[in-house]
Amino acid sequence: MAQPPILSLEGIALQQGARWLFGGPHADSGTPPIDLHVLPGDRLALIGRNGAGKTTLLKIITGQIDTDRGARRVKPGARIVFLQQEPDFSPYATLMDFALGGEDPPAAHEVEAIAGQLGIDMGREAATASGGERRRAAIARALAQDPDLLLLDEPTNHLDLGAIDWLEDWLTRYRGAFITISHDRTFLTRLTRATLWLDRGTLRRKEVGFGGYEAWEEQVYAEEARAAEKLDAKLKIEAHWLERGVTARRKRNQGRLEKLYQMRASRAAMISGAGTAKLKLASDEEFKSKSVIVAESISKTYGERAIIKPFSLRIQNGDRIGIVGANGAGKTTLLKLLTRELEPDTGSVTHARTLSGVMIDQQRKVLQPTLTVREVLAQGGDWIDVRGVRKHVQAYLKDFLFDPKLVDTRIGILSGGERSRLLLAREFARTANLLVLDEPTNDLDLETLDLLQEVIADFDGTVLIVSHDRDFLDRTVTITLGLDGSGKVDVVAGGYADWEAKRRQGGPPATPSPSGRGARLAELKSEVSHSEAPKPASSPKLSYKDQRDYELLPVRIAELEAAIAKGEAILADPDLYTRDPQRFATIMKGLENARAEKDAAEERWLEIAEQVEG
Repeated sequence: MAQPPILSLEGIALQQGARWLFGGPHADSGTPPIDLHVLPGDRLALIGRNGAGKTTLLKIITGQIDTDRGARRVKPGARIVFLQQEPDFSPYATLMDFALGGEDPPAAHEVEAIAGQLGIDMGREAATASGGERRRAAIARALAQDPDLLLLDEPTNHLDLGAIDWLEDWLTRYRGAFITISHDRTFLTRLTRATLWLDRGTLRRKEVGFGGYEAWEEQVYAEEARAAEKLDAKLKIEAHWLERGVTARRKRNQGRLEKLYQMRASRAAMISGAGTAKLKLASDEEFKSKSVIVAESISKTYGERAIIKPFSLRIQNGDRIGIVGANGAGKTTLLKLLTRELEPDTGSVTHARTLSGVMIDQQRKVLQPTLTVREVLAQGGDWIDVRGVRKHVQAYLKDFLFDPKLVDTRIGILSGGERSRLLLAREFARTANLLVLDEPTNDLDLETLDLLQEVIADFDGTVLIVSHDRDFLDRTVTITLGLDGSGKVDVVAGGYADWEAKRRQGGPPATPSPSGRGARLAELKSEVSHSEAPKPASSPKLSYKDQRDYELLPVRIAELEAAIAKGEAILADPDLYTRDPQRFATIMKGLENARAEKDAAEERWLEIAEQVEG
């Protein structure tokens, strides 16, 4: 028997100012009212451009915003919890005060249990806590409330890689429903099973996870373009822009990825060991002449802790350097050493005389709420110099996916993602040959991330990127500098996946691994990678079936992971749905079954493991 929905929105319409954000009279908006039903176990990705109303929709679901039309119905007794993108910590003295504040607070021991797994001290003063500490505290509060429906607005912002892995693991085991807004493609692909697409006031739903979203999006735009051919010229132009702005951009990105792989291969030859001595010798003078940053045996120590152990690197013009590691591992310190903002304890950092840098940090300090878009970009004028080329400010706004009519809009009215996009537009206009990006993907929508990847790929100079966005790094950087917390810096040609592969080959990282189920699954995967089934201790508690499952399930889980990765790779083809919808549907169904079997197998193995350890 089908279970009733946890939440239903029926005929929802909302007016903001003079326009209808959702629904409204046809003559005013041209979009239908919103209907949404969330069932137990739903795992939904909420996709849409910055400013489309994604966060507003979540606030409607929680009841924080009343709509102008329609009905909101919640299953009696159901608990809906909202992890906001920027919760207000100002009324609270400590992080624990925040976690236990507000309506319907969780139990303190539940908060402490989750906080311990996330590695956060809840006694920390809220006013001085970092963005990452606040984010973990907010996650601990939300998860400890045991929600039936969990709403996640950019949950991976400010989290390091270990915390993201932990959150993914928790959500994999979570039995309730969730809706998540995220720019993190890897996070969305691993966790979601259906997609809500909010586009120009219309909410569409399709029972495919994020892995199949892009193919679906292209199909919808292609259908709109065909329909527009029968309408007036204005609609034709809009439909053409949509198709070009999505499909064509993605095809261009494929070409850029091919170029990126070639650059990685070239740099791998230069930084690898045995087998490349002749190449290094033959190109050494040319290599040195192209170097823009040379770090020779640099190190940095705070107190007794070595943050950066002696480390050398030559960065060439055109390199895209990604810096990854857990919070506190030394990423910011390394970045400051390379940009000479910080002096090393030993060694030296030399810059080419012509090096001129631009830094885009996480603080967005230049974006004062009272300023207008025109004032931020063009000092109040109509024209802006974009790397030596004069452009009208409204034309430049279109390059960064803004409506040109927003030119006189005040910054305070823009969404967080729109403010981030505006900062990128401002900084990329400046003439420079070194670009430093500190967590650039926070608050950006997926289309803006595609645009940012394009801009970085076309940038003539060198790029240094600190980021926890795994997919973004894999699509962008040529070299990854990985920090494990011990002070050692690994230099790997390639992106995050290449660094992660090297870490697996070289043993576990020096930083503490996640506790609970995450640690056990990490151990399971390590055992599988060495082709050894775990050997249960002799115990009368285990039946024959339990012992056999304990020995064989790790192999089956590895097989399922490989099948899932293969299916997701096939779905990455943007033309698959249009070319072969039957195969697309078959693969989606197979992925759904494989993920469900994998979840069940992991739960079963861990249950037996607890018996063995007991």
